[in-house]
Amino acid sequence: MDLGSATLQRWMTGPRFSALPMRSPGQPAPHLSFEFFPPRTEALEQQLWTCINRLAPLAPRFVSVTYGAGGTTQARTHATVARIVRETSLVPAAHLTCIGSIRAEVDAVARSYWQAGVRHIVALRGDPPPGEPYRPHPGGYQFAADLVSGLRNVADFEISVAAYPEVHPGASNPVADLENLKRKLDAGATRAITQYFFDTTTYLRFLDLCLAAGIKAPIVPGIMPVSNYAQAVKFSAMCGASVPAWMGRLFDGTENDPETRRMVGMVVATEQVRLLQANGVDEFHFYTLNRPDLTFAIAHVLGVRPPS
Repeated sequence: MDLGSATLQRWMTGPRFSALPMRSPGQPAPHLSFEFFPPRTEALEQQLWTCINRLAPLAPRFVSVTYGAGGTTQARTHATVARIVRETSLVPAAHLTCIGSIRAEVDAVARSYWQAGVRHIVALRGDPPPGEPYRPHPGGYQFAADLVSGLRNVADFEISVAAYPEVHPGASNPVADLENLKRKLDAGATRAITQYFFDTTTYLRFLDLCLAAGIKAPIVPGIMPVSNYAQAVKFSAMCGASVPAWMGRLFDGTENDPETRRMVGMVVATEQVRLLQANGVDEFHFYTLNRPDLTFAIAHVLGVRPPS
């Protein structure tokens, strides 16, 4: 695939997208999915299941459960998704990484998910320890595209992969990062879910570049509602997501006012989704951080509600 410098220049410097008129109240509500992380303690497990039970009535397309670096939460992730299968009507998607493991080990984990009734996997390369370069395991899947191909040989999974509107921190350049995304989708992935972002034009320009590259699979935008701005800035710096100055101004002066922070966070995320809807996007993946109330309120405003 040759994206060409002209297409890249268009993505980096193209005109800002503007919102079309908001959808009318009679139009369908957006499709949502939610992400949880596995609990490390009994108290956090209770918090997780409070979150799951709070959001389950919204009937998401699926719910994903994260997987620690190097498989450090493998047992907890497996236990969580297996319980979701047993005790709820939700469709779980288990994260699975290939870093630091041989192929047989990764394949065995995938088979155990299939046997537990899990039919959807989020296939990821995984991140090395902070400060260390990525080194593929000599007996493992080298990259996420290889993992996707391997999973196709294990079972007929639905497979999601990651996409990075602001470029993966480890990528050499935006073109290489997009080429890697295309390899993952060409290997058999069903969709891509993006890293969260706060500037809507970032995603829309990225989507434009994906279309120019011949990527036709859904690129689902990741949305992270913010209730603690300082923590969001710190976390974003680690994962390569930018925080626009206007967002900081909205949260200015709310350091000791958590209720106002939550209301500001709801407005920011809701308007972000509304703007994307106005540009034709109808599916969103919410990073809940195992805290359901903000996501539930945003879904309510967007028209995603439990049955009466």
